[in-house]
Amino acid sequence: MTGAGGSGAGGAAARLAGRGITLPAVAAPAGAYVPAVRTGNLVYTSGQVPLLADGTMHRTGLVGADVSAADATECARICALNALAAVDALVGLDAVVRVVKVLAFVASAAGFTAQPGVANGASELLVDVFGEAGRHARSAVGVAQLPLGAPVEVEIIVEVG
Repeated sequence: MTGAGGSGAGGAAARLAGRGITLPAVAAPAGAYVPAVRTGNLVYTSGQVPLLADGTMHRTGLVGADVSAADATECARICALNALAAVDALVGLDAVVRVVKVLAFVASAAGFTAQPGVANGASELLVDVFGEAGRHARSAVGVAQLPLGAPVEVEIIVEVG
């Protein structure tokens, strides 16, 4: 199926593979929720933190104090990959028609105001994977703390065919 701009998301899995990117296993929920849920033609993911394949956190701490903006941007990218893994496990990545919305939470030190730049780690990955169909609405929010000491948490909403 083709998304906005005709680039289509149908080759998303192939694009990831072509870039040498393997989706991680879906992390087991740390509470009474599921990694992703479908309603109609939308899939909502639960918030994803930057867990690596070995189950460790890529970084922990506050962005602007313990974690640099560059490291936090990489964390947002990892979070987006984890969100894509949740979508893939539920409906298959190639079912995605377009990315609708991204919500990025950034555990921010006092005075840190570059949350949108951090969120670009997720946004740029999604555009790279889905082309024009990866362009989305987005919110980037600074917060005091995140679960497990994560510096970033990302959730996505995608439209599926």
